[in-house]
Amino acid sequence: MRADSLTRITQNSSSTPTRPARRGWLTAALATAFAFAGVMPAAAFAAPTEISVWHAMDPAHRATFDELVQRFNSQQNDVHVTATAYASVAQLAGAGETAVLAKKQPNMIELSDTAVPEFVARHNAITPMSDLLKSYPIKDLNFFLPQTTNYLRDARGNLLALPWMAEAPIYIYNRDLYKKAGLNPDVAPKTWREMQGHLVALANVAESDCPYATSRESWIHLENTSALHNVPFASKNNGLETNGVGAELQINQLLHVRHLALMMSWVRSRLFTFQSHEYEADAKFISGECAVLTTGTGSLGAIQQQAKFSYGVAPLPYYDEEAKNGSNPFVGGPAFWAMSGHPAAEQKALASFIAYLATPVTAAEWHQKTGFLPLSEAAFRASSVSYYPSLPGSQAVIRELQQTPAQYTRGFRLHNYTMVSDIMDQELDNIFSGRKPPKQGLDDAVARGNAVMRASGGPTGAAIGKPGAAPRPAVKPAAGAAKPTAAKPAAKPAAAPAKPAAKPAAAPAKPAAKP
Repeated sequence: MRADSLTRITQNSSSTPTRPARRGWLTAALATAFAFAGVMPAAAFAAPTEISVWHAMDPAHRATFDELVQRFNSQQNDVHVTATAYASVAQLAGAGETAVLAKKQPNMIELSDTAVPEFVARHNAITPMSDLLKSYPIKDLNFFLPQTTNYLRDARGNLLALPWMAEAPIYIYNRDLYKKAGLNPDVAPKTWREMQGHLVALANVAESDCPYATSRESWIHLENTSALHNVPFASKNNGLETNGVGAELQINQLLHVRHLALMMSWVRSRLFTFQSHEYEADAKFISGECAVLTTGTGSLGAIQQQAKFSYGVAPLPYYDEEAKNGSNPFVGGPAFWAMSGHPAAEQKALASFIAYLATPVTAAEWHQKTGFLPLSEAAFRASSVSYYPSLPGSQAVIRELQQTPAQYTRGFRLHNYTMVSDIMDQELDNIFSGRKPPKQGLDDAVARGNAVMRASGGPTGAAIGKPGAAPRPAVKPAAGAAKPTAAKPAAKPAAAPAKPAAKPAAAPAKPAAKP
């Protein structure tokens, strides 16, 4: 889709007549006549400043964002925002590149998390958020939560983009199936070994054919295995010391090998039956097919709208022999980036829209309806009153995020990370399909990933609109909304002798590696 073919929908503004100044009777009479006819002289009201926002949110998040945009447009007459939703990240990427080349870029665009925001900020089509808000300050900026924003700050603490879609990994479980399995629905497992007991009960007692599924497999099982145990994900302090230069992956250590060996035993025992690169596993949980899901907090929006059962949430499990308590997880996700090449009036108008998004009421509503992390301290406090008490287990998730970040939980900076993430997904497929043992798969992921990071002088992720994680697939797309495209899910795992603790049954076929 070409950027210059987009249809802009402009809201007509209505106004009340102003009181006529002390002029001749004819001028006053004409002004009054114009007012009663619903027409005002052209100079009486300036047209609102138009700004455009492009994104590729899934239907659940899109509907909430559209509500917020419409409310902003109706509350004032100075600025009008047109939000354009693309059906996929690939479509948005193509339109963004075309728009930049044609010098018709939007005022703000959603870009995926590339793990090197400093390089994105150097692109001549980008205006770093700190520069925009330095020229047009907003009062809530000083109250932005570091847990939500750190992954988009540079070494000096400058905010480079708006973390509107920041999320943390989470454990979500079907409370109804927990009760059926004889488990306490108010108590989620703290460790992976405790989780195994829960999955066995869900398989044998609740007769679940899919006790456990995961979305974003490399984020959950590699990145956050490092973060939750405060061990390096990569050398040079996760690349933070050198902004990624010379950093190498460290995901083939004993902790990661042992973790994937345990996960592989679950695959063979039919406790862990579905893994996906992106958010395909979410749909299997929402439908009730899978009892437990690990995914991002942003998935709560669709789950809240569509799940027909009671559910609870908890932090990701950890290994208590490796850490006394789980550390902070890695936070990440797409963000809104301000674009350059616009007149000062439009930049000021964009800042006013960002200020509206950051207000406690708006930010809290977005957080509660989507599951994305609260933007500010005030949004967090507003959610503590009614939202968290209504979501079983959410207090434990929030407490984990509120911890002082440990040394290796402050994020990472790695070059060409979109390609590195793809490599990790491919090698996880090889492990879960049984084609490679965990140690070999992780060694190969490290070797291939390091070669990609060394391949060029700068990260490929700095391109505007470069695709990253695909949007979550909609289980029930909103009326008239285009369904996002996503990678095809893998098949279920292969025939293997079931462990005695697991539900005895013929095992399904192993997953094929995703391309």
